[in-house]
Parts: sequence; structure tokens; C-alpha cells
Amino acid sequence: MVHFSKLATAVAAACLASTTIAHPGEHHDLAAIKREIVARNQMASAAKRSIDSCSSSLKHRELNARSIARRAETLHSIRNARGIKSKPQKYRRDLATLETYEAVDHNETGLVDYTVGSSDTTIFSANTSCILTPEVTDGPYYVTGELIRKNVTEGQAGIPLYLEVQYLDINTCLGVPSLYVDIWNCNATGVYSGINVTGNVADGGWDSTFLRGIQSTDDDGVVAFETIFPGHYEGRAIHTHLLVHDNVTLLANSTMQGGAVTHIGQLFWPETLRSAVEATYPYSTNTQAVTSNAEDMWSIVQAENDYDPFPEFVYLGESIEDGLLAWIQVGVNVTADYSDDDYYQVAAVLQADGGHETSNSVGGSGGGGSAPSGAMPSGAVPSGAVPSGF
Repeated sequence: MVHFSKLATAVAAACLASTTIAHPGEHHDLAAIKREIVARNQMASAAKRSIDSCSSSLKHRELNARSIARRAETLHSIRNARGIKSKPQKYRRDLATLETYEAVDHNETGLVDYTVGSSDTTIFSANTSCILTPEVTDGPYYVTGELIRKNVTEGQAGIPLYLEVQYLDINTCLGVPSLYVDIWNCNATGVYSGINVTGNVADGGWDSTFLRGIQSTDDDGVVAFETIFPGHYEGRAIHTHLLVHDNVTLLANSTMQGGAVTHIGQLFWPETLRSAVEATYPYSTNTQAVTSNAEDMWSIVQAENDYDPFPEFVYLGESIEDGLLAWIQVGVNVTADYSDDDYYQVAAVLQADGGHETSNSVGGSGGGGSAPSGAMPSGAVPSGAVPSGF
């Protein structure tokens, strides 16, 4: 018998009555955040209705069939490449069991058993529904000029994470090709690269590039990254940043510039998974206070089933140290452009001569908006950041 677990995470809305620090050195007007959460949820509800109307179409069913086959092949390929012989474990969640409580609470994890003969369809069909991940702030640590590359680890220690994100047009339920997706998250001890400010001193400072990169979606709207499971820092639940560009200009140095900002989002991770990861080294050396999903200032899990910010995931082997394969579908409005939104902030730019702070960085003088004039990358690929495949 192969044992899998069914994760039912019960979380509460964040308490917005007290002061919260989103990133080291960053402060927010919590009343404004509360208004933004209400507006975000209304947008999510409308988009969910739109995507529900097309989710039963033949083309969407064919898209999902290809997704099942792709995920299964990815799992087998990773296991073979890493020489993992033990059986993988599948952790599944039932979106209908996600409930909102007025106080912090969590459901127990229920166990579901699958036989060795369980089909790939049974294991890999879960998309946590055709969901919409609502737009939220990109945070104060977004860096432009990063390399187009799949493997962003740069030797950072941590639990290996192969992350697949599929972007769907909310009006057609079909994949959106040729989107360029930025990914970034902190390392196992809660430090972001590309930044060198109080509370976040990266090894390499403004010139560092670990756990950052860009990939383009394929014909099915799929992008995949090799990274590590993010660590934590005080004030925010563990999360992975994703930012989507459309109609970009590709440069000869494996970077991109320009285009519309179609989506700004964050992925979050279940508490039981976080606990399992953070029991391992070097996560276990992180002494910063942990903020749970229920305590997160952006109130990430809401009532209703309009969206689900948690990816589905598989343990590649019996131990979490073997790594994780995770996937999620994200509904996007392809006509949106958040380039001028207050929540699109560029903290630094990476150029041929290294990273440079902008006025939007933590402690800087600027507000939101796009990168300042002259910030676009040029020249050769930054040293120590050569792209690598899986």
C-alpha cells in the first residue's frame, strides 16, 4: 500500500487591528490593506464566475488531460534523475473543506490511502479547481533585469522544489502562451537576494541573484522553475512571489524588459508542510518569529471558494529531503496592466555592472510604480548567474 495524506487546512482571516511588518523595514496602512482585501475578493469572485462558465469546454478538458500527463512525466523524470527509488507521497487537499474561522484554528490532517496501481489521473488531476489567485502586492524586494532561466537555486541549501504554474485566460479557460513570469522568494533563513537593507543583508548584497529568475509560458500556459522551498521571516506567512509580464522585449543577454504587468501574485504553503520543511537544516537555524497563514496581514485564505492560494504538491520520495513537485493553475485577465499600480514596486535593477538600489527600496524615498528611467538591463549576463536547465 502506498500512503498519501489529504490535507485539510482550516485558517482564519488575518487580524488587521494591530501593527504588522510585511518585510523587514516595511510598514503598511492596515486600514488601506483591509480595503484592498475587500476589493481583491470582489474581483476574485467575478473572475471565478467567468472561469466557471468555460471550465467544462472540450478544449479545457483536453488541456487538463495534457496537464495530468505532463505532471506524471515530470515526477518520473525528476525521480529518475535524482536516483530516488522510494515511493512518492501525494498530499491532497479538498478545497471544499477549507473553512474560515474568526479565531486561529486548524483542521487535523486526514489520511487517504491509494493503492500502488492508482492511476496518474487519480493523483495528478487535482488543480484545486480552476482558481484565480488574486493580485496582491509584489512587496518591496522586486528586482528587474533578472535572467531568463529555469534553475534559480545557485547552490542555496534547502528542500528542492520543482514548481509548475499554469496560467489560464479567465474568459476561455485555455492556457496563455508567451507570458514572462518572474519568480522570487527568500532563502531557507529568510533572506532575499538582490537586496542589502537592514533586516535583509544578502550575501553578495545588491549583486546577488539567488532564487530569482524568469521563464516564458508554453502553448498551454505552463511555466516551471527549479528552486527551493522558501524560509520564513517575521511578519509574513511563507510565500513565493510571481509576477507576470506580457508583450515584453527580449534582450541578447538573456534578460527582458518592458511590457504590461498582467498579474502580481503570491503562492502560500500549508502549515503542516512548513513545519515538516523547517524541521530540516538549514531552516531549523532560522531564529526569526514564524507568522502563520492565519496571521498573515494579507488575509490569504478567505471564505467562499473563489480562489485557493495553496499549490498541490507531491513528496518526490518518502522523505521531504527528497524534494517536492508542486503545481497550481492561476486565472488571469489578459487585458490587465498593473504597471502603474501602487503595488508594483521595483526595489532594485540588475545591470551588467551589478545590482542598483532604486528610490522604491525599503528605506528609499520613492513610492510605487515602475522602474525609473535608465533602469533597464543592458550588457553581458551578470557573472555567477548563468542559466541552467533541469
